[in-house]
Amino acid sequence: MDDVPAGPASPEPRRPPLSVVIPVRNGGLDFERCLRRLLESSWSGFELIVVDDGSSDGSAALARDRGAIVARNDRPLGPAAARNQGAQLASAPLIFFLDADVAVHPDALARAMARFARDPGLTALFGSYDDKPSAPGLVSRFRNLLHHHVHQQGAFEDDARPAHTFWTGCGLIRRDVFLDFGGFDPRLYPRPAIEDIELGYRLTRAGHRIVLARDVLATHMKRWTIPEMVRTDIFCRGVPWTLLMKRSRTVESDLNVKPAQKVCVILTAMVILSLPAMAMTRWASVAAAVGAAGVVALNRDFYGFLARTRGGRFAAGALPVHLVYYSCCGCSVIIALFEWHILGRLGGTAAAGAGGARLDRGEAGVPRPFLVRLAGRLARWTRRTQRSR
Repeated sequence: MDDVPAGPASPEPRRPPLSVVIPVRNGGLDFERCLRRLLESSWSGFELIVVDDGSSDGSAALARDRGAIVARNDRPLGPAAARNQGAQLASAPLIFFLDADVAVHPDALARAMARFARDPGLTALFGSYDDKPSAPGLVSRFRNLLHHHVHQQGAFEDDARPAHTFWTGCGLIRRDVFLDFGGFDPRLYPRPAIEDIELGYRLTRAGHRIVLARDVLATHMKRWTIPEMVRTDIFCRGVPWTLLMKRSRTVESDLNVKPAQKVCVILTAMVILSLPAMAMTRWASVAAAVGAAGVVALNRDFYGFLARTRGGRFAAGALPVHLVYYSCCGCSVIIALFEWHILGRLGGTAAAGAGGARLDRGEAGVPRPFLVRLAGRLARWTRRTQRSR
């Protein structure tokens, strides 16, 4: 047999510079638009990973048709666990987390990648919703425009400013750092909550740098109702965020919890307490008017923004919804402090959070709130009872 010289070794598959990870559960038409807009991005060299978290619709099939790597859970594990799965599957050094009801602007990925290329010391960044929410209705538009406005405020330099939280609606992070820190905590946040904020606290306390890049934009397609807003703002965000601040001993003063926003919660309480007293004294009406006027004055930039983008009638109609939002903030603080100081002490949560290894620095597991632990104990007791019958 002739001695044929060997040809060049087959090159390994090219490693993509970016992996996009999307958790989805029954994404519907919003998910279809999310994928369509993502694939229309000016940055095309990315790996797409979709984690189908127990969907009963065609979300997994749709993702496969769009060329995604699809991981499927038979039952919902929650977005924190789903995103962790996606990060494990990712092969790129950078991961762009995207919600299934968010549609990125064509240049969003390119802008985020360019910022990382210019700043090798950057660990993570997150962007902002745009000012053109697609969902109709006062409540939906108010909520999405409020989020946009909050993320556009602050001392920006080159359209970026430091942040100490993270956001998975539209956020880019280094995969190795994400995995080194254990990713999101699905034990503490088995349902949609503030798992991204908690990770941001751990990262920045360890010296990693995160920025808010206001030019990395996306459209939020979520449809909001007042009941959904109340449930989300109290039980998915307000209470867990307050408990996180207590555990991590953080005095938050950025984004939604600036000092002026805390004053607005007090003014809203004054409005609410004045309403039942209006039939008894005219001073109650004065107090309610002063409280409402104070909320508008402290948010004059926001109401000016609403008037410019949606008109004066929309801005005026947004005030009652804004007061509901601040009411949820106040209720969240009351519930969280009750759990921390009363239920937490009975269950030992406060002691776990105040001493020993610092959970907010990634040195220890995050202790679950008392009510979550109690529910777990009841579930285990129920299973044991059923087995013994």
